[in-house]
Amino acid sequence: MVYFDNSATTPLCESSLSEMKAAVDEFWGNPSSLHEKGLEAELYLEKARKMSSDCLCCAPDEIIFTSGGTQGNNIAILGSAFAGEKKGKTLITTKIEHPSVLRSFEFLENRGFNVKYISVDSFGRVDLNELENALNDDVVFVSVMFVNNELGTIQPVGEISRLIRKRAKKALFHSDMVQAFGKMRTDVNRLGVDIATLSGHKIHAPKGAGVLFVKKGTKLLSPSLGGGQEKGIRSGTQPMPSIAGLYGAMKEINITESAEKVKKINSFLRDAVSGIEGAFINSPSDALPYVLNVSFPGYPSEVLLNYLSERKIYVSSGSACAKGKKSEILTAADLSSERINSSIRLSFSRYNTIDEARAFVEAINAAMKDIKKSR
Repeated sequence: MVYFDNSATTPLCESSLSEMKAAVDEFWGNPSSLHEKGLEAELYLEKARKMSSDCLCCAPDEIIFTSGGTQGNNIAILGSAFAGEKKGKTLITTKIEHPSVLRSFEFLENRGFNVKYISVDSFGRVDLNELENALNDDVVFVSVMFVNNELGTIQPVGEISRLIRKRAKKALFHSDMVQAFGKMRTDVNRLGVDIATLSGHKIHAPKGAGVLFVKKGTKLLSPSLGGGQEKGIRSGTQPMPSIAGLYGAMKEINITESAEKVKKINSFLRDAVSGIEGAFINSPSDALPYVLNVSFPGYPSEVLLNYLSERKIYVSSGSACAKGKKSEILTAADLSSERINSSIRLSFSRYNTIDEARAFVEAINAAMKDIKKSR
């Protein structure tokens, strides 16, 4: 099996499995309970919170546990907008955000907010001039993802933060860091963000656990109502096994070592795809090496995916959340329909190998040859 769909989800790492077992066997109490089992669970929960804060270079009380990226983005965007609507109703995001971000802004537009969508170039880079011109005293919230989930494009979050502080002083700055976390440095204070979203199942933790960084003093009107857990921002009993798995995965993060391995795989595949007649590399050269988006015009993505899947080589045609729909991201990047309809996203993890990359190249060449013969 060759699994090159790690941007969709990742297999669990050993430490994650080990910590989940400990949570199930030992720390199964409700962290809000006042008895001994509740206290044990609460202490474990705070240990996981401290690990999360260390990874983001922030304070533990700025960490909120969520169910993952979608819930984190929903809370960040809707909560900020409704909490700050007396100050203004102008919001900014980009045209290439994750569906959980774009659908949140569409929801707000339908409720009277003014949303500005910033354009990107053919590699998915945000137009900083357009962003700067859109920023003014009426803007109260800005959301720009750190790493794009389909192209791997890294946005200049630090530079964007400085523009916001200069031209829209009352605006909060949110960044979806789901694809960046664990793969590059995510120092939220250095980057200058007020809110950041993370998801566990992209870093070899289980589904059902994520993190929302909320800078001290930032007010959110949470759409999640209940018992007031997680500072009332994400009410509901914390899912201890999932959080434990997230804690275990964070313990295994080694950004430098993993990046060196993945860069070699990415470089090998870039060279190989460049040698295929008619193929295009859609990801920029300075993209996060964990993502490589390529197109094979004349060969529909769905046909290629099925061919590869039958040979146990698993890739995607874009965001898993898009469920096969035409990519909003590649459309916003103004790629031709031919390139969009033949695009494949390869996404890697530290568990992938060069031999797997060779297997993909062999299979994609065979696919193109067989498909051409069948016409």
